[in-house]
Amino acid sequence: MSISTQETLRTSKEVISVDGATVRFAGDSGDGMQLAGTQLTNTSALVGNDVATFPDFPAEIRAPRGTLAGVSGFQIHFSSTEIFTPGDKLDALVAMNPAALKTNLADLHEDGTGILIVNEDAFDEKGMKQAGYDQNPLEDGSLDLYQTFRVPITKLTRAAVEGSGLSQKGADRCRNFFSMGLVYWLYGRSLNPTLKFIDSKFGAKPSVADANRNSLKAGWNYGETTDAFVSSYKVDRAKLPPGTYRNITGNQALALGLIAAARLSEKEVFYGSYPITPATDILHELSKYKHFAVRTFQAEDEIAAVTSIIGAAFGGAMAVTGSSGPGIALKGEAMGLGTMLELPMLIVNIQRGGPSTGLPTKTEQSDLFQAMFGRNGECPLPIIAARSPADCFDVACEAWKIATRFMTPVIILSDGFIANGAEPWLIPNPEQLEPIPVTHPGTMPDGEDFLPYARDERLARPWALPGTPGLMHRIGGLEKEDLTGNVSYDPDNHQHMTDVRAQKVENIAREIPPQKVEGVETGDLLVLSWGGTYGACATAVGELSSGGASVAHAHLRHLNPFPANLGDLLQRYQKVLVPELNMGQLRSLICSKYLMDTYGLNKMQGKPFSVSEVVHRIKELLVDIG
Repeated sequence: MSISTQETLRTSKEVISVDGATVRFAGDSGDGMQLAGTQLTNTSALVGNDVATFPDFPAEIRAPRGTLAGVSGFQIHFSSTEIFTPGDKLDALVAMNPAALKTNLADLHEDGTGILIVNEDAFDEKGMKQAGYDQNPLEDGSLDLYQTFRVPITKLTRAAVEGSGLSQKGADRCRNFFSMGLVYWLYGRSLNPTLKFIDSKFGAKPSVADANRNSLKAGWNYGETTDAFVSSYKVDRAKLPPGTYRNITGNQALALGLIAAARLSEKEVFYGSYPITPATDILHELSKYKHFAVRTFQAEDEIAAVTSIIGAAFGGAMAVTGSSGPGIALKGEAMGLGTMLELPMLIVNIQRGGPSTGLPTKTEQSDLFQAMFGRNGECPLPIIAARSPADCFDVACEAWKIATRFMTPVIILSDGFIANGAEPWLIPNPEQLEPIPVTHPGTMPDGEDFLPYARDERLARPWALPGTPGLMHRIGGLEKEDLTGNVSYDPDNHQHMTDVRAQKVENIAREIPPQKVEGVETGDLLVLSWGGTYGACATAVGELSSGGASVAHAHLRHLNPFPANLGDLLQRYQKVLVPELNMGQLRSLICSKYLMDTYGLNKMQGKPFSVSEVVHRIKELLVDIG
C-alpha cells in the first residue's frame, strides 16, 4: 500500500489512545539518531503535543562503529498533558545495532508493554562481539519481557532506495528515515513535516532526497502492512495556553533572549566566544542574526574571548561570552577585571561533566562553586540559573536587566541537558516585554569633574561611553579610589571598595521576586531545586502531593544573592531536600548561610534525575518523619 504525501492514511488496525509516550532512537553516532529524534520532536510539536527531549551524544567525535562508547541516542517524551521531563522508562526503543541495545535496554518497560524495535541485520558475529554479547540476545530469550520486533532495517532500506544511484554506504545512511517512518506509523505521526524537511535539506541532491523519501515511506508502509504490528497508538493534542508556539532548545532560546534583551535596552549584542561543547551552538545561533545588529567573534582562545567583551562593554555594547566549565576557569581573571571595572557583562556557563575535560557531552551541575568562588580575591558576582529550554529566553533578559541596573558582570548557568533539550516555547508578544532602560552620562558642565565611581541608590556607578567630552577616566585592574577611580593602595579605601562591591550584589535581593512555593505553604518536606533538575522535582512533588503527601517544591532561579524570603521559607518545613547533579554544592551554600540541616539527593552519572529517583528519596524522608 502506498501512502499519500498529503496525509497519513490509517487502516483497520487497532488504534489505542494513550496520554503520552516516551521513545528513544539509539545507534552509532553516524546513524542519524539525533536527526530522527529531532524530526519526531518537530512533528509531535506540530501535532500539538507537549514535548520534552533528551539528546545523548557520545563524548568521542567518532568512536569505533559498533562499540558501546559510540552509541548516540535521542529520547523524546510527547504527551496530551503538560510535561516537564523527557520521561523515565521508555515505551519504545529503536536499537540500530547490538551496542545500542545493550546500553539502552535497561530503560525500557519490562512489564510486557515496552516496544523494542531492533535492526536484526546488525546482529552478526562482529557486531555482537563489539557489544560484548556471548550469544545472540534476539534468540536466547533475554528479550521475552518486551514486545520485540525484529526488523531487517538495513535490508529493507537498501530495497527501498534501489535505483536511486546511491552506493551501499549511501543507502545505509537512509536507515534512520526508515526507522522514523516506522515510529511515525506506530504513533500516528504525519509524514508531511519530514517530507518537507527532506526537500529543503536535500533538495540540491535529488538522488539523496528521493532515497530518504522512499526510506521514510517504506518504514511507514512496513508498520501498516506487516502482520507483526497489530496495533498503533494515538496521542491527542495537549491543552496548552493559547498562543503561537515553536519548538526550541535551550541554546536557541538563550540566543533569542540575548537578542531580545539587546533590543529592549537599545543596545547591540557583541558575543565573544571560543567553541566548546555544549555552549558552541549559542555562537552558531547568534551568527545567524547579523541583521539584528548582532556581532559574533570567534576568538583564538577563551581568554581572548572574555577580554574582548570587556572592551565591548566599555564601548557601550551588550557584551556576552559563553563557555563551559574548562573555559570558565580560563576566563576567571578577566571576570575579576570586569568586576573591578564594574561593567555590565554576561558570562554564560553551559555546565558539563568535569573536572578537566571530564564528560564533555554529558550534563552536570557541578560548576556552582566555580561560579560563586572561582576568582581570586573577594569577587562576588550575581548568579542566575535557567530551569528549562524555554526558560533560557527569560533568564537572558533578566540577567541583562540586573547587569545594567547594578553595573556588574552576571553569570548565567545552564547545563547540557537544558542546552540540547527541547520543548514548546510560547512566543511572547514583543510589545509586552518589559523595557530595559539604559542611561549614559552626558558631557560634564564646565568646571565639574567626572566621578566614575560615584554611585546611585543601587550602588551602581555610571556607564560612561568613551569619547564623551569630559568623561575620561582611569581603567585597569588595580584597586580604584572611591569616586575618582584613580589607582589607590590605601588600606581603608580597599576595605571600603570591597564592602561596596559585595553590598551591591547583595542589594539585588531587594529587586528580585520573592521565592515562590508550589504545594503546601508549610509541611513535612520541601524539595529545593535549581537548574535542570526542575522537571523531575516538579513532577515528583506533583505526584506525591496529589496522593496526599505533605510535600512542596521551591525552585531557585537566583543563586547569588538568594531571594530575600528564602531563609524564612525554609523554616516552614520539617525537612528540606536538595536534589543536585553534583556532590551537594547548593546544599552546602544553604547550610552555610542559614545554619540549618538539609538532606541531599546527588548523582554524578552524566544523566538527569528520573522522576522515580526523586520520588523514592522523598518517600524515604517522609517515612522518617512518621
